[in-house]
Amino acid sequence: MTQRVVVDPITRIEGHLRIEAETDASGAIKAAYSSGTMVRGIEIILRGRDPREAWGFAQRICGVCTLVHGIASVRAVENALAYEIPANANLIRNLMIAAQYVHDHVMHFYHLHALDWVDIVSALKADPAATSSLAQSISGYAKSSPGYFADVQKRLKGFVDGGQLGIFAGGYWGHPAYKLPPEANLMAVAHYLEALAWQRDVARLHAIFGGKNPHPNFLVGGAPTPLSTDPNASGGGAAATTLNIVALSEVRDIIGRMTAFVDQVYVPDTLAIASFYKDWFARGEGLGNFMTFGDFPSDGSANPAKRLLPAGVILNRDLSHIEPVDLNDPAQVQEFVSHSWYDYSGGKAKGLHPYDGETTFAYDGPKPPYEQLDVDKGYSWLKSPRWRGKAMEVGPLARVLMLYASGHKETKELADYALKKLDAPITAMFSTLGRTAARTLETKIIGDQMKGWLDTLVANIKAGNVAVHNAAKWEPSTWPKEAKGVGFMEAPRGGLAHWIVIRDGKIANYQAVVPSTWNAGPRDMQGQPGAYEAALADRHVLANPKQPIEIQRTIHSFDPCIACAVHVADPDGNELSSIRIV
Repeated sequence: MTQRVVVDPITRIEGHLRIEAETDASGAIKAAYSSGTMVRGIEIILRGRDPREAWGFAQRICGVCTLVHGIASVRAVENALAYEIPANANLIRNLMIAAQYVHDHVMHFYHLHALDWVDIVSALKADPAATSSLAQSISGYAKSSPGYFADVQKRLKGFVDGGQLGIFAGGYWGHPAYKLPPEANLMAVAHYLEALAWQRDVARLHAIFGGKNPHPNFLVGGAPTPLSTDPNASGGGAAATTLNIVALSEVRDIIGRMTAFVDQVYVPDTLAIASFYKDWFARGEGLGNFMTFGDFPSDGSANPAKRLLPAGVILNRDLSHIEPVDLNDPAQVQEFVSHSWYDYSGGKAKGLHPYDGETTFAYDGPKPPYEQLDVDKGYSWLKSPRWRGKAMEVGPLARVLMLYASGHKETKELADYALKKLDAPITAMFSTLGRTAARTLETKIIGDQMKGWLDTLVANIKAGNVAVHNAAKWEPSTWPKEAKGVGFMEAPRGGLAHWIVIRDGKIANYQAVVPSTWNAGPRDMQGQPGAYEAALADRHVLANPKQPIEIQRTIHSFDPCIACAVHVADPDGNELSSIRIV
């Protein structure tokens, strides 16, 4: 007997995502369908605008990813105009992007994903002294005394005794899929609360370099952050907006606190929790194809050979060979809409490169509320991007695999250390839990690079190099009549690219293909599932279809951001909030 399990909406994500899974009599998922349920429209809003202003609109695609669309947008314009930027600007962007990674990944682990593995209510049964012993056995983090954990337990008990779980309401507490002992659950709850306070400090780095957070400021041609060799430059008056070596000492302190939390809390917690769920190293992969665009120009230049994160494609798990990626090549990147609620002027069967991309609404689906999707037709507001006709996974797992395959020393050491601790082979990375572990590993890898970038920036200032902006091509009168460009980066959730066509000084076409479009997109004309859909069909059995925690675990391992992928809410405002078996 086949059942259709519907989860709508998937919670603890950004945006609105519906998952439908077909299960057999044993509860095994045989097929899954991913549907973005908000309609897209940012590209239309950008047409006819000044390209120098595009980042301010594009950055509002999402409030969780905050700066990444701003970076991709300014890079798109700079690429179109062959616009070189100063090394200091690249270093500032590196630091801001890296801060986004560390902030985003820690927040995702504790506040969005950890509750798939941590039974909050079970923590009430923990012995604080035993919890302290456990915490001290895996880390030297200062906050690990019996009294500290007793206080956390008391706070949690207050939620329960008050008749509600507050921020922990709505979970599947007591589900048989939870395996952590009460002490590990209490430790994780304590660190969940610690991370809430920690993130406030981390967000300051964006405010220092970009004026505010979320949505810090950017500038085509460089960075909006004046630098000064004057140690008193930030002391008041007009010079108060500049940064000098003294002011950058706060950035150094923030980086120190960021990386300390990663080293002493995030990494040990990941390894500790993963040790109880090793069976999840054997499910949830799906595609086996991984792609990265590359990012972090390590020497302050835009030289692709000197990026920390390399670009490439890994096919069929083969780590011995990396295919090159060219985002300007229409034979490599195309978007399809055969199972989307869009149409193309040449018909749904064709694929379009983003330079020629179209955003034309063609909703032919059911009007909410409805029982289930008609998956033979359009069933999502996401398109289906493909690389050389193949569905790809992007994100932390793709990046760590690319670094590993490229021989990056720190990645190989960290991955081999973690896998040895967990008694798992490298093939364990191709999984739901491998995806989660990869996110933790890359947080440390990127966080560890931040001090070096800051040191280089400070050295430049001391040497009198304070250039952050190149004004050479700022005026439209210097631009060609028509120009095309692609701005790409590795956002925390994966490869992100914005394509722009500039004509007569205005935006003629703009297309953003985001990580969650690659991962969450629906099937294409050949019936190839997207990464979410393929991962859910990879050895998942639902213990309780009314509480499908197994679906949540794998979907959350991608860290969905559907607002990025679909952009604008449905005008009817209809939203489903129930889990049903059809």
